[in-house]
Amino acid sequence: MRLSGKRAILPALAAFAAVLALAAPASAVTQSQAESTFRSAGITWSSSGGCTDPANSTCTSFAGLRQASVDGAVTLKRASACALNITGGTETGHAGGTYSHANGYKLDFTHTTCLTNWVHGTYTYIGLRGDGAPMYEAGSGNVYADEGNHWDVTYYTCGC
Repeated sequence: MRLSGKRAILPALAAFAAVLALAAPASAVTQSQAESTFRSAGITWSSSGGCTDPANSTCTSFAGLRQASVDGAVTLKRASACALNITGGTETGHAGGTYSHANGYKLDFTHTTCLTNWVHGTYTYIGLRGDGAPMYEAGSGNVYADEGNHWDVTYYTCGC
């Protein structure tokens, strides 16, 4: 018996939905995995406390950072050719929310002329954030917010 029309599509859609339901969430990395990747890409990091403890707001932690955020920073480094220094990761002290530092979606980068020129010249200005920070959106959908002394970047994807 041959199925036709909508009846043939339904089993295929059901199988596809089952695969999607089993897909793992975006993977998180360890501090050492992120450091190794960043070091290999020529990306530096610093903290006022000189530490990596995620429970200390003066540290810069990468524990629990999403792989897409790590890859996004590396893509930004390669595409912009700017020196990048990370000053904020998953440590406590940042605003909450689904797409937050704590959930591994955000990184803060030192404000440099090179990075600012790259963002302004490459991405689309999309308006002011609720706190007044100007926001720019990359073609990938990632958002760069200029917080004055640093760039607050939300990585939805691994593109820059």
